[in-house]
Amino acid sequence: MSTIVKNQQLILQKLGIEKLNPMQEEAKLAISSSDNIILLSPTGTGKTLAFLLPIIEALDKNCTEIQTLILVPSRELAIQIEQVARDMGTGYKINAVYGGRAGSQDRLDLKHRPAILIGTPGRVADRLRRDNFSIDFIKIIVLDEFDKSLEIGFEKEMTEIIENLPNIQKRVLTSATQEVSVPEFVGLHNPVQIDYLDEGHSQLQIKSIVSDTKDKLPILVKALSHIGNQPGIIFCNYKDSIQRVSDYLKEHKISHGCFYGGMEQKDRERALIKFRNGTHQIIIATDLAARGIDIPEIKYIIHYHLPLKSQEFTHRNGRTARMNADGTAYILQWKDEQLPDFIIDPATEELVDAPIPKQSDWKTLFISGGRRDKISKGDIAGLFFKQGKLSKEELGIIEIKPDCAFVAVKASKAKKVIEQVTNTRLKKKKVRVSFI
Repeated sequence: MSTIVKNQQLILQKLGIEKLNPMQEEAKLAISSSDNIILLSPTGTGKTLAFLLPIIEALDKNCTEIQTLILVPSRELAIQIEQVARDMGTGYKINAVYGGRAGSQDRLDLKHRPAILIGTPGRVADRLRRDNFSIDFIKIIVLDEFDKSLEIGFEKEMTEIIENLPNIQKRVLTSATQEVSVPEFVGLHNPVQIDYLDEGHSQLQIKSIVSDTKDKLPILVKALSHIGNQPGIIFCNYKDSIQRVSDYLKEHKISHGCFYGGMEQKDRERALIKFRNGTHQIIIATDLAARGIDIPEIKYIIHYHLPLKSQEFTHRNGRTARMNADGTAYILQWKDEQLPDFIIDPATEELVDAPIPKQSDWKTLFISGGRRDKISKGDIAGLFFKQGKLSKEELGIIEIKPDCAFVAVKASKAKKVIEQVTNTRLKKKKVRVSFI
């Protein structure tokens, strides 16, 4: 067995993955053997791992400078790729830079160069202007969800970055959209295209829920009761609408989180953490959540507002029915509302009367120590089992960040656990534990 195959098996083992899917196998081979690649595949099919595996194989262990640059449209996607790369446990230093965190933290992370630098175009361009580090060894560039980066206005920064990298040998572009045009500044010549867009969402059902009133809030609550306790996303077009929907759901005691561009980075991250660990089963979001963020398999999405473009309709729907699982996209439709041309004859869902979805069994706790304090998931689990007196069934998902951690515990035990474990030592650090 070759070293490369053995290393890949170890990585998949660490990630809890049995084997690569066909798209990942084909993409890995193409990226290893070609210099210009376009990878088209639906959201949630594993594009991150598909490009990281061949990139890590191509890194020079003896090089102490940045070798690969990955540009992404959002902070959440930068954080997600950084986490996947670290979970692979390759021994290479990997860092992400993005708006919403201190520039001093960027400088600290970049003092010892990562082999792979991930970032949003605005922040990467800023670091290239300000910092005195070598760009001569950056030979691979990945533009992940590149069409989204262009759509939200990063063309100038992306042009500046690519024009200033003198030794690019490999270009990898990914997207979940079919009809994408690649700008000239990317320098992509005769690319190998891997297209799996027709492979996804075969189990997706699109259904219409008709509202008698123009205000869709009452039918939304009825729809959520009808669907029951399942994880899902409600998509709105505007952040003001999110606030209105959120206030209405609070009045009806329906637990949920919110996610949109105007939120503080910390609040956005915490909303996703609570959604991933089950504290919230519902998240109300703008199209920022339609692609490129790390959220669990969900059973449904609701279009409270329909998007203006067919591509965003596709991306939203791509959050459910992923990797050939089943899922439903519901359209809330006022009875006199005309659907756009890109939605053809959805089936009508007849709602049945049902109780309001029950509150989650989980609460999320904050821990004031993280990776930089050498704290591991095992350390946290040990503390909560031994000192917090929790059983395995009462401890949920643990997520560790550089300077803090988050843990889900059964709601019935949360208050008592805080009293028992706060102000105790994890490794060498005295940590506070509190609700978020």
